[in-house]
Amino acid sequence: MALATFVNMLGSGIFMASAVLFFTRSAGLPLTQVALGLGIAALVGMLAGIPMGHLADRRGPREIYLLTLIIRAVTMAALAFVHTFWLFVVLVCLTQLAHSAGGASRGPLVRGFGGTNPARYRAYLRSVANLAGACGALAAGAAVQLDTRAAYLTLIIGNATSFLACAAIITRLPSLPPIPAPHAAGRWIALKDKPYLAVTVLDAIMGIHGQVLVFALPLWIISQTHAPRWFVGAAVLVNTALVAALQVRASRGIDTSPAAGRAMRRSGVAFLIGMAMIAATSAMPGWLAVTVMTLGVAAHTVGELWHAAGSLELQFRLAPPHAQGQYMGISGLGTGLANVAAPSILGLLCITWGAPGWLLMGGIFVAAGLAAPAVVRWAERTRPGSAEAVKSPATGSRI
Repeated sequence: MALATFVNMLGSGIFMASAVLFFTRSAGLPLTQVALGLGIAALVGMLAGIPMGHLADRRGPREIYLLTLIIRAVTMAALAFVHTFWLFVVLVCLTQLAHSAGGASRGPLVRGFGGTNPARYRAYLRSVANLAGACGALAAGAAVQLDTRAAYLTLIIGNATSFLACAAIITRLPSLPPIPAPHAAGRWIALKDKPYLAVTVLDAIMGIHGQVLVFALPLWIISQTHAPRWFVGAAVLVNTALVAALQVRASRGIDTSPAAGRAMRRSGVAFLIGMAMIAATSAMPGWLAVTVMTLGVAAHTVGELWHAAGSLELQFRLAPPHAQGQYMGISGLGTGLANVAAPSILGLLCITWGAPGWLLMGGIFVAAGLAAPAVVRWAERTRPGSAEAVKSPATGSRI
């Protein structure tokens, strides 16, 4: 699983760091069309997670995950022939659909092979994924420096090949048989699980942090500070290195739902500290701004580590074993909505409003984090088999 994760994210890192340049400079599409097409694909992709997760629950997650990898390989390779807008839209939509479905079907695999310490296992996989993504971004940087069609095509074909290589590795894993659903369980139980949906909403709000360092911070550095422009890349490098080195350590002890709720609360405070430090750099000289922003990025990354550990624990802990894929699809939908909304929200608050906007966004993270433990307790009480999920006949019915 670790090797498959590394190979997959290596190719994805290559593509994410160079996609816009490939479509505009090599495929010849206007930037407005590229932005529109990628936005359409993001919205379309969010629709696939829940039904494909349900299919993975019923047909076996390994087989569905393999299918999504093959589809991604084919559609990614086909992007090499894109020169028109509508072909571009069709292919990126298919790619995003397969990506969303792959995330939902991979969840049951991670749960199935998590062993006796699933929190540590998931943290290890996330560290591997971050390391691979950084390596892919470095490889993309070399191609972008060459700025030739051959270089960009090499990246596209390399990403397509990574999906095939990942599929070949996944075939070495044993197949996980579907877990039978209880007779009383409905078909779309995740959509009816209000506590889980509430947890997903809070998790999505907290998930906006993922765009802070890659969207808001670069614009802030260039337009509002005296820091050198090279710090844009350095900030991402600091974040990636800390996640790769510390994710496993940060996940220790976060192996129950209450612990995950507390981790979410701590992460909100860390985000506020990090964003307050970044906000304070607008009037600082260059060297001091770099120092303070580095500390701010480190604080933000600590929040990211705690949020990731808590979020992953809740995604797996609160989902019934027979519907893990369907619940992962719900979580993916929340993440997708956060990614779509994040640029507009961060652009308004952090760039247009300046330092007060950074503080307000940090306050939003704190509010979501403070609400997390109570919402998690609600969700715990309504899990089948919990002490409070079923009341005795004398006191009432099931909550």
